Amino acid sequence: MTDLATYALGTDVVLLVAGFAYAAIADLREREVSDRLWLVLGIAGFVIGFVGIAPGGVEPAILWTVVGLFVLQHLFSWDLRLGPNGERYADLIEAGVYVSVIVVVAVAAARWGVGPNSVPIAVIAVLVSVLFARGLFEGGVLYGGADAKALMIAAIMVPIFATPLLSVPASVAPLTTFLPFAVNVLMNSALFSVAIPIVIAVRNVRAHEFHGLSAFTGYSIPVAELPQRFVWVRDPTFGDARQQEQSIETSEEDRRRREEIARDLQRRGVARVWVTPQIPFVVVMAFGVGATLLAGNVLFDVLFSL
Repeated sequence: MTDLATYALGTDVVLLVAGFAYAAIADLREREVSDRLWLVLGIAGFVIGFVGIAPGGVEPAILWTVVGLFVLQHLFSWDLRLGPNGERYADLIEAGVYVSVIVVVAVAAARWGVGPNSVPIAVIAVLVSVLFARGLFEGGVLYGGADAKALMIAAIMVPIFATPLLSVPASVAPLTTFLPFAVNVLMNSALFSVAIPIVIAVRNVRAHEFHGLSAFTGYSIPVAELPQRFVWVRDPTFGDARQQEQSIETSEEDRRRREEIARDLQRRGVARVWVTPQIPFVVVMAFGVGATLLAGNVLFDVLFSL
């Protein structure tokens, strides 16, 4: 790796850590992360990645530009510029973009091979990460669009991080090298998420409110606290809760909805309500980023150490 590429990677890592730390604070406080942050990080990752890849030749630079713009288009509401009927065509246009990028990279890899002077590993890692994030979002595994965007931004900023800062089992190293950085981040984040239902259950045991499996996912709070708490109301129900929750786009809309629910429940004489917390998953992902930089894939580290 050239000195320029090494410098680019180091800069990307610093910006990635700082960016995710800022995003985690915003998500914890507001349960909302501004698209401007992801846009700034995405552009920075694109430019710094280009600086590292461009010395390999014209083809690698063009391919990086293709996948870089592919990532960045997720951060713009370009469908709104299509007019009143834009929603009808947006999915078709985006599907065409996805297919085109996949074909371009696949044909380039088949023709020129994979390597620093042909199709860079970073290009393939970014493409795989975007497809991975989008698939999980469409499948409902990543609940919020911000989570999918965060994963894509992690991918363009640090496509591959083959050597963790701490020593890992030798048998794990090939896996860490093979998997894109963003995939390792998500796997670590999923592993850390296992602690959340345990913490909720412990809380319910201490409050003498442990009642079956629901005690791992929710707890009760006073109705008066609803407007100040980042939660989803589960019992008693309030209208078509799931559909309404999915239509909420901002933290302010969510707060107003909780205020409306609180007023309704107070009129009905309900003192406490069963809720599930709105998990600030970007916070979990920030820990995932740190763990990946330090130890690679934590799950594989543990499994291969047994």
